Amino acid sequence: MRIAWHGHACFEINDGCTVVTDPHDGKSIGLASPVVQADLVLLSHDHYDHNCARIVKGDPAVVDSAVEETINGVKIRTFKTFHDEARGEKRGDNRIFCFELDGVTFCHLGDLGHLLSDEVVSSIGQVDVLFVPVGSVFTIDGAAGWKTVSMIKPKITIPMHYWLRGLLLSLRPLEDFLSHVTEPVTRVGNEVVFEKEDLPESTKVWVFNF
Repeated sequence: MRIAWHGHACFEINDGCTVVTDPHDGKSIGLASPVVQADLVLLSHDHYDHNCARIVKGDPAVVDSAVEETINGVKIRTFKTFHDEARGEKRGDNRIFCFELDGVTFCHLGDLGHLLSDEVVSSIGQVDVLFVPVGSVFTIDGAAGWKTVSMIKPKITIPMHYWLRGLLLSLRPLEDFLSHVTEPVTRVGNEVVFEKEDLPESTKVWVFNF
């Protein structure tokens, strides 16, 4: 199993099938454009820094709505949430994607803008790898990010959607999130390769470089 980060909320997850989450075009947000081919693209919402499926090569299936089905061998569930703390009145809806590859369960929170209800956390269930936004301004901040991790209790947490050098969006830096983290943090570079058996029993944080 391999996970690579293409900046912002865009990840490439592959293990036979390749899934790409929330691709951006790079130029519009000040980052390098992702160079990636996929079988499946998941879009959490229709904002320009998350919906650039056209840059993904390979004629992938694109999921940009609520589903609960298996596509290209990947089991997918979605949960409707909001891009802000006002039930979407400011920035609209957001989709959480839970998907499974080779027995590993991933959960991508998209641009989550509020703490999750106990009901949604219960419905999400067990998560092996959680992608959580932590940059504040347009999503939850570092404190709420760690609170969300503590609620979901994944084996691996991967922070995303925070300020990077060159980024044109005024997000908060990763350190705002890390200041709240009480579990081990590992810096894994731009990508990481692992087996399901390698996953820890309790939460650890993987920080990617871009």
